Amino acid sequence: MNRKATTLYLCLLISTFVLGCANMTPTQKGAAVGGAVGAIGGQIIGGSTGATLIGAGAGALGGALLNDALNK
Repeated sequence: MNRKATTLYLCLLISTFVLGCANMTPTQKGAAVGGAVGAIGGQIIGGSTGATLIGAGAGALGGALLNDALNK
């Protein structure tokens, strides 16, 4: 459990730095948030590097598409 908590805190810290970019478009922000959430979810569910990467990729794609659709 301690490893999962550490991973969660690390992902949240990284996402804070990524979201601090003021020059990002709304679609880029959606991709960043989706990627962070997907990475956290993949790590919690799968518990492996592969699951984390798949979750991050799926979350980034989903976040970008969802935010792009909502802004149109």
